[in-house]
Amino acid sequence: MQAFGIPSNYGIENHGFQNTGNVYWNYASANLIEEGIKRNEVALSCDGAVIAYTGKHTGRSPNDKFIVHYPHLEEEIWWGKVNQPLSPQSFDQIYKKFLAYFQGRDLFVQDVYAGAHPNYRLTIRVITEKAWHNLFSRNLLIPVPVSQIPHTVPDFIILQSENFQADPKSDGVRSGTVILIDFERKIVLIGGTGYAGEIKKSIFTIMNYLLPRRGVLSMHCSANVGKNGDVALFFGLSGTGKTTLSSDPERQLIGDDEHGWSDEGIFNIEGGCYAKTIRLSPKYEPMIWSATNRFGAVLENVVYDPITRLVDFDSDQYTENTRGAYPLSFIPNSFSQGYAGHPENLFFLTADAFGVMPPIARLTYEQAMYYFLSGYTSKLAGTETGLGSEPQATFSTCFGAPFLPLYPNRYSDLLGEKILRHQVRVWLINTGWIGGPYGVGKRINLPYTRAMITAVLNHDLDEVPFRQEPFFGLHIPLFCPGVPSEVLNPQYNWKDKQAYQEYARNLIMQFENNCTQFANNVTKEVLATGPHL
Repeated sequence: MQAFGIPSNYGIENHGFQNTGNVYWNYASANLIEEGIKRNEVALSCDGAVIAYTGKHTGRSPNDKFIVHYPHLEEEIWWGKVNQPLSPQSFDQIYKKFLAYFQGRDLFVQDVYAGAHPNYRLTIRVITEKAWHNLFSRNLLIPVPVSQIPHTVPDFIILQSENFQADPKSDGVRSGTVILIDFERKIVLIGGTGYAGEIKKSIFTIMNYLLPRRGVLSMHCSANVGKNGDVALFFGLSGTGKTTLSSDPERQLIGDDEHGWSDEGIFNIEGGCYAKTIRLSPKYEPMIWSATNRFGAVLENVVYDPITRLVDFDSDQYTENTRGAYPLSFIPNSFSQGYAGHPENLFFLTADAFGVMPPIARLTYEQAMYYFLSGYTSKLAGTETGLGSEPQATFSTCFGAPFLPLYPNRYSDLLGEKILRHQVRVWLINTGWIGGPYGVGKRINLPYTRAMITAVLNHDLDEVPFRQEPFFGLHIPLFCPGVPSEVLNPQYNWKDKQAYQEYARNLIMQFENNCTQFANNVTKEVLATGPHL
């Protein structure tokens, strides 16, 4: 075994590794790209971006995610479909298999921080089989400064190998693919999948476990800040527009996906962005376009011409879930500090596949709590293994159920307390369909959505009259600068008004069915404010 790069004095032998091949420590982006090309892992686009393919897994594998079950965690973890239990014995058995697998193989080690604020920072050591996965980790997290690397002792380690396969018959798991988190041993094992998003979301799950225990709300949201220091948060699942809408040339980007909210303000958990690139447009998303078409960016499952190396962002040949991973520094107006004050506005984003939710609505406090716990949106094709070509309506509590190890009320209680304490305004934004359901209507024009959010941030809606629509009880502005008035009311965009009512009632029924899971943990005022038939 030979070490290259900048190693930590706390070596990999402390994690049980023996007889490995060469170990490449904390390589810079250029070094990792060179190694990736040399090992035939990746190609370069004509603009210098790394192009990588993730094999059969082009999205997350939620059914293969397990949390190690210990008796003292029995009442704390939100056990169920999201957080499946795994015995410590099974984890230990698979961990030993990982260590055996890596014998004689080269390793790439990257020491990074999760958490931009020094008071809430976690040190993560990401150990991967491929160079490009290490580059992804370096792009998405915050690299430990060179001067600190020799003294780095990680709080958590992540072992990742696309080619490792577990044995479901003997290891107590569902398939050869595994995403295993042990909160006690502080180890994450990711095997059988090359989808880099598993690394990112495993770290988010860790932070979702640790931060609320310190009174800090961890959030699946993007964030930006205006020239006057006003902070806005954008909650939503994949494909709802968190990255796109927070990348505003008039505001500084704090982060595009994961944040914490402490008594001191909000902070980015990450150091980079993981943007969807399907049909990426230089006209409508110029900053994301620029960030993904340059040396150092990672493009996942994006189609390119092998001769010209031109990238085709419109192609879904491999998946709809094409991705670009790049450091925040690639965004010209990014907020390098990574943390700011308390937000003035929260936006709940939903991609409504039925076309019945209004493009913008102002929420009361009770509605904010209801829609946060509901987390309604549509899963878009490709973001998870097993999804078909059409979106599926879904409810993901707190807009991030797949990544919440604790019970949802731990997060909603923190959010409610902070909304009241800091007098935050909350808005519902539909980035999905109008004029009909998916396949009939059309997706709301991005410039209209941007105009609505700009109007909120500029206080242009403060004096505008609102009216309450009859189906969901949501308050809709009568007009908004830059948006045709008929767009604001979803019914106006449907030719068949009877069909609108039927789709609306069907969605209301789904809201009612979904709210039974949290009905015992909220006030009657919150329950009453939800839509009812």
